[in-house]
Order: sequence, then structure tokens, then C-alpha cells
Amino acid sequence: MVLLKIKMAYQLGLINVYYVILHRIKIKMRYTATQYTHVIPGETQFFIESVTNKRQLAASENWQESALYFGWWLRPLIDDEPPDWHLNPMNGESTPTDSPWWKMADFQSGIRDIKLVWEASRFDWALVYAQRIAQGDKKALTRLNDWIMDWSLKNPPFFGANWKCGQEASIRVLHLAMTSLILGQETNPQPGIIYFIKLHLQRIASTIRYAIAQDNNHGTSEAAALFVGGSWLSSQGFAVGVKWERLGRKWLENRVSRLIGVDGSFSQYSVNYHRMVLDTFSIIELWRRRLALPYFSIRLRSRLIAASQWLATVVDPLTGNAPNIGANDGARLLPLTDTFRDFRPSVQLATILFSGSRAYERDGNWNIPLCWFDINLPESIVPPTSSQVFDDGGYAILKNQYAMALLRYPRFRFRPSQADALHVDLWKGGVNLLRDAGTYSYNAESEFSHYFSSTKSHNTVEFDDRDQMPRLGRFLWGDWLKTESIEPLAENTESASFAAAYRDSQGVYHKRHLTLIATKLQVLDEIAGFKQKAVLRWRLAPGDWRIIGFSVTNQIDRLNIQASMPIIRMQLVTGWESLYYLQKKEVLVLEVEVEQSGTIVSEYEWMLF
Repeated sequence: MVLLKIKMAYQLGLINVYYVILHRIKIKMRYTATQYTHVIPGETQFFIESVTNKRQLAASENWQESALYFGWWLRPLIDDEPPDWHLNPMNGESTPTDSPWWKMADFQSGIRDIKLVWEASRFDWALVYAQRIAQGDKKALTRLNDWIMDWSLKNPPFFGANWKCGQEASIRVLHLAMTSLILGQETNPQPGIIYFIKLHLQRIASTIRYAIAQDNNHGTSEAAALFVGGSWLSSQGFAVGVKWERLGRKWLENRVSRLIGVDGSFSQYSVNYHRMVLDTFSIIELWRRRLALPYFSIRLRSRLIAASQWLATVVDPLTGNAPNIGANDGARLLPLTDTFRDFRPSVQLATILFSGSRAYERDGNWNIPLCWFDINLPESIVPPTSSQVFDDGGYAILKNQYAMALLRYPRFRFRPSQADALHVDLWKGGVNLLRDAGTYSYNAESEFSHYFSSTKSHNTVEFDDRDQMPRLGRFLWGDWLKTESIEPLAENTESASFAAAYRDSQGVYHKRHLTLIATKLQVLDEIAGFKQKAVLRWRLAPGDWRIIGFSVTNQIDRLNIQASMPIIRMQLVTGWESLYYLQKKEVLVLEVEVEQSGTIVSEYEWMLF
């Protein structure tokens, strides 16, 4: 185990490990730049009546009578009263308000998942109220100011759970900046909002190097808040804003160069986090344009164009839904539409901002964010996406006019969050036929604490009842897998195919070859080197599935299994999936068990209507 951790430290990067250790030492020594500040805001006015009139635009219906958590869970609001900012609404437990943030544990007993406390403090509601204020709703203005003031009084700097995470502070800054854009108040902000932003940037700047060491969305979010908030303060004559703006710009350029590959792949190997980082840079660009700030580099723009194309490729154009690949904690910036699992608004906004072309047609809900920020629709449109390999991140996308198949293969330059090597997602007509389990919770009850990130929750092969990599911690895997070989994408008028293989630290070999045609996906698995057994799993869409011989069917589709070795067991079992954070439901999973090396061929067939 010690050798595994040493190896992992090299994989994470020794400089990153150094800054993580340094951060923890500072916390133990109670040394932070924000340690001893404890003041109460002197301003009660944060926003005034809108100078714009956007009565004709569609506004979100959320946060009127109910609070919305993680894109799905509605929690009733009592009159105009703000939420309890320290309450876990699922179990009624509260976090302390008199403890400095650096003394608070990441996962507290009772609260269990601190994200339930953080969710209301991300200020999604500020955007919703800004929409309604811009439509002439004076009650929404009162609520917006009252809620920000209530939050300020009940979350004194820098005490309590809502100051613990620099990224959470950053999301508040970014959402308030976008609120000001919607209301047309970015150039003449009220003193209260400037005071609020300054406090938040002080918190963010104190631990920015720790955020950068994570090599994930924390660094991009916090750098974005420093850039946006710093330039805002600078525009109002605060000298410290210049320093923070420059620091934010520096790290934004650095993060894009390091975390986003030339092909657009993002470091977190996650569709939802990919949307989050893309929305982060859309916010930056919207702000940069409105304040007429200097351009970012050509390299940054080219990487963001590629990242926009990556997301467009995996998103289903009919529904806006996408494979539930990688960690999904329910994070979403710019929630101006009411559909969490429709990724098209993010794709359209980023594509237009960075490439100057549309991803989708002129009419559709995906254009709502553009309207709120006065972004014109260009005439040119990006050609429809086709089969493509994103080798920087380890994704092969096979497409035809009927279906899409996605293969995950291990290209781990950054820490993986799930043991999902050679997982396959299959989509047809907007329906996810073969699916990923998702995430559910970062701190789930014991029964599910490891299930959703484990190998058994993916459409791949599990060997000897173990994960593909050893688990070293809540968010850490050891012995990162490496792709041993690939067969490049091959395409003609009839089919598209691709293959990849890995060999793990215990000598197990798995090669997976995909072929997609008009009516079928064929998956050929070559497996060897395991000791006792191998279990192939296919996670099925809802339906009345039944096993008939060596096939499983729902009377519409059929999944056929053939093997060169004896099949010991072929069984439908109950599994779980989570499409939204902290929501789970049962799904049927086909398990095929063998005890010898050889080849298993799975053919998923559907009818064309």
C-alpha cells in the first residue's frame, strides 16, 4: 500500500502534492489569510430596479414557491422566507455557525453530505430573481436583496460551512456577476454587492494554490471568480482588484493549457464536469465582453472551441441528454433553463461565444441564455458531429444516422474518479439503451459508499470480484490503468468500428472491439489472465426484459450473447442508477459469468421504424 501511495503521488504530480500538504499544515496551524476577520456588512442594498426590460423572455419557474436542489428535488419555501443556510433539508441536521471554516471537517457526522448545506448558498436563485426583476417583478427585487442580506448576517466571514470551500465562494461570485449583467448593473454596482464580492475574493485568494493543485474544476472556478470579481472591483477603483484580476487571468490561461486537451477532453473524465468548466469560461467571456476587457490568448480560445465540440459530440441532439459518464455531483452554472439534463443550452452558448457559429437551429430552448445576455445568433452553423476519437481523454464515439455508441478507455493523465475502463454507452432515438450508473453521493450510506464508482456499476467486465484499480481513498485510485493497444477508428458507409485494450497490475487482459451498423452494436470482448471468474455486465434501459436462451429481450430490442468458453451464469439482477445527485432508482442488469479465458460477443439489435 505504501508503494502504491508513492506511485500515486508521482502520478498526481509532486508539486501538487506539496501544495496539498502545505495547505493541510496551514489548516492545522490555523494559519490562513482569512483567519481572524469577523465583520458584519454595513449595506443592505445589493441590487436596484432593472434598467432593462425583458418581459418577452422566458424565465425559470424555479425558486418561486419551491427551492430546487441538484436539478430535481423541490423543497417548499415558506412565504418569502430564505432557506436555512446551514440545514441539511433531507435529515434536519444543521452545521455550526460559530466555527471558523478551517476547523470544520469535510464530512461531518449527522450532516453526512455537506453538499446538501452548500446547495442553496450557490445563489442559483439570484439568477432566477434577476430574470423576474428584468420582467418588472418588484417582489423579486425585494426577495433578492433580503436573501443576500440574510445570507450575509447568518454566514459571517469566515465562519461556518458555507465559507469552507473556495469553489463554493466562487460560484456565488460568478452567479452574482451574471445577475448584474441580466439587470444591467455591472458598471454601477451598489456598495453592498462590492463589499460582498471583496470578502469572497479574500477567501478565495487565500487558498487558490490548493485549488490549483487539485487539477480539476476547483482551480478553474476559483480563478474565474478572481478574474471576474477582481476586474469588477478594479472598475470601481479598488487597487486590490487589479492584483486579483491578474492572478485570475494567469491561472485561467494555465488551467486551460493543462486541463483541456487539444482535442477538447477535460481532466475530470466527466460529462457533467465538462459542462461545468465550459459554462465557467462562457461566464468569463460574457463578462469580458461586457466590461470590454483584454482578450485571452488564441490558445485558450482554440482549446475552448475544441471543448465545445467535445460536448456537442456526446450530447444527444434530440433531447439534449448525454451519457452519465464520470462523477456527477449535480453542479450546474447559469441555470437559466429548467432542465438539468439538457446540455444543449451550454453547448450553444459556448459554441457561439468561442467559434462564432451555432451548434443548433435558430429556434429552441437552447437559445434562452443567449437572449438573457443579448448575444445575437450567428447565421453560420457548425456541421453535425460524426464518429470521432478523443484520445487525450480516452473516448471513442461511433455514430450513424440511427445510433451512437461511446467507449471509455484509459488515458489517465489525471486522477480517475471511477473504475470505468472500457465502459460502453449506447443511444438510439434519444433513448439511453445501455447506460452508466452515475454517482449518487460522495458520502453515501455504507451500502452505496463504493457501488456507483466501482467497476460493477459500468458496462464492462469485472474480474475476480474486484475493481479494475485498488481504491486508496474516497476520491483516489491506485495503479492507474493504461491502454496497451488501440485499433484506430475505421468507418465506411455501412459501419464504424474501434478497439482498445488494457492489462492491469495483476496481469488481467481485456480487449474490447466495437462495431456499429444501422441496426446493431456488436461488442467483442477478449479476456484473459484472471484467477477465478469474470462477470460481463450490461445495464439496460427500463422495460420488460426477459431471458430467452442466450438472449435477453424486451420485445423491441434484443441483446444476444455468444462465448468461446462455457457460460456459467446468465442472469438479470437488480442494480442502481443515479441520473441526479442524491437520487437513485433500480435498473435491470444482465450479468454473464465465465470462468475461463476466451471471447464473448454481445450484439444489441434494434428495429428501424
